[in-house]
Amino acid sequence: MPKRLDPAVKKRALRLLREYRDRYPSLTAACAAVARQERIGAETLRRWMVQAEIDAGAREGMTTQAREEIRRLKMENSRLREDVAVLKTATTFFAGELDPRNP
Repeated sequence: MPKRLDPAVKKRALRLLREYRDRYPSLTAACAAVARQERIGAETLRRWMVQAEIDAGAREGMTTQAREEIRRLKMENSRLREDVAVLKTATTFFAGELDPRNP
């Protein structure tokens, strides 16, 4: 499982990347420099920046809020499917108990 980094580190790294991005020829180069300074992975920082741009509306893609909502709905859907399965089993059991043909 990937390690969770402190949100303060993420916030600081993104701030630094925004400040120094114009000094480098590409986002990848800027990410490499800031990531080395903050001792985090360059690809991690690049993905954070891309997601921050999506969340800000500067880039096309699925926002963090939309991802969280989909995740929440999938969990709720799973719980509801389990509830339906339990209710079907209980219905079958009680229908058999109430059947007059059973002694």
